[in-house]
Amino acid sequence: MSVRETARQPEDVTRLFVERVNSKDLDGLVELYEPDAVLGFPPGQETIGQDAIGDVYRQLLAAGPRFELEEPLPTLRFEDLALTSTRAADGTGGRVQVLRRQPDGSWRRIIDRPELPR
Repeated sequence: MSVRETARQPEDVTRLFVERVNSKDLDGLVELYEPDAVLGFPPGQETIGQDAIGDVYRQLLAAGPRFELEEPLPTLRFEDLALTSTRAADGTGGRVQVLRRQPDGSWRRIIDRPELPR
């Protein structure tokens, strides 16, 4: 079993997400989320928990997407929480994530909205 890189800073999560989508690493994608995380996808729906998030990403990876890293906006931090975001290159408006620092110092998503309406 290989050991995956963990997000040492909140900004690392987006880079790791892109790398893992492009390498079709489903388990690695799911590890970026806390067990009860909420994903605002598909649009207009909430997907709750790692198992359900894994099901969403299994379908996504089957479609064979290739993602590019997007320019991050400044990260906002409050204690063990962080808000990260990017302007979406695909015209969906933007992407926003709330992360929480884990006991080992790494960061995971607790709320993820990958598409914001313009």
